[in-house]
Amino acid sequence: MHALSDTKSSNISWVILINLSFAIIEVFGGLFTNSLTILSDALHDFGDSLVLIVAWLAEKKATTQPDQKRTFGYKRLSLASAIVTSIVMVTGSLFILSEAIPRLMHPVAVNSSGMIILGVLGVIFNGFAFFKLKGGHSMNEKTLTWHLLEDVLGWIVVLIGSIILHFWHYPILDPIMTIGYTVFILWGVIKNLKESFNILMQGVPSHIDLEHIRQGLLTVKNVVTVHDLHVWSLDGETDVFTGHIVVKDEAIAHPETVKKEVKTELGKHHIEHSTVELESESECSGIDCEAEGTDAR
Repeated sequence: MHALSDTKSSNISWVILINLSFAIIEVFGGLFTNSLTILSDALHDFGDSLVLIVAWLAEKKATTQPDQKRTFGYKRLSLASAIVTSIVMVTGSLFILSEAIPRLMHPVAVNSSGMIILGVLGVIFNGFAFFKLKGGHSMNEKTLTWHLLEDVLGWIVVLIGSIILHFWHYPILDPIMTIGYTVFILWGVIKNLKESFNILMQGVPSHIDLEHIRQGLLTVKNVVTVHDLHVWSLDGETDVFTGHIVVKDEAIAHPETVKKEVKTELGKHHIEHSTVELESESECSGIDCEAEGTDAR
C-alpha cells in the first residue's frame, strides 16, 4: 500500500514539473504568436500547477494511518483536493471564456507557424503527463487524469487549427478554438465535481450497483433477507459497506462462517471495508425487516 501511495505521489510530482515547465514556455509562446488560445492555456496551466501541488500534498497526507482523531484515516484529503481542483478549473475556464468571446467580434491575427510548434510541444508534454497518471483510481487522480487528457485533446485541436491558419487566413479560428476547448474542459470538470460531491455526501459510488449487492447477498447460504444496507466511499477508491443480514435460526450459531461468506460476496462488488450485523430470522422485526422480507419472497 505504501509503495502504491509513493508511486502516486511520484507521478503527481512529475506532472507538476512538466506542467510548470510547459506553462512558462506557453507564456513566451503565447506572447510571440499573439494567440489567446495559448495564453489562456498558460494561465490555466499555472493555476493547475498550484492545484497539483495541493493534490500532491493531499496524496502524501492521505497515506497517514488512522489515529484516535481520524479513525478512517486521511483518505478523504484526496477527495477534498479533487473538489478544490474542480473549482479552480471551473473558475479559470469562465475567465478564459470572458476573454475569448469578445475576440469573436474583433479577431486578432496570430503567428500560425509559432502556434504549430507550440501545438506539437503541447501534445508531447501533456501526453507524457497523462500517461504518468493514467490508471489512477482515487477521485483526485481521476480528476487530474481527466484534465490532462483534455489538455492533450485540446492541443491536438490547437495543432490542427494552427495548420489551417497557416494556409488560410481565418483569425477568428483562435477564439473559436479557445471557446470549444474551454467548454469541453468544463463538461469534464463538472462531471467529476458531481461525482466528488456524491462521495462527499456519502452517496453510493457510480461504479457500484446497490441492487446487485442486495441480490448477491441473498444468494449466500442461510441468508433469508437483508436490510439497512449502506455503501459509500472514502475517496472514490476505498468503498465501505454496512448492513443487517438476516439468517436462518440454526445458522446464527455459526456467525463467523456466515460473515466470511458475506464478505466474500461483497468482495465481488469491490467492497474493501465492511461491517455486518447478523440477525436471526425469528428475531428480525420492524418495518425495514418486514419490507425486505416481503421483497425477498
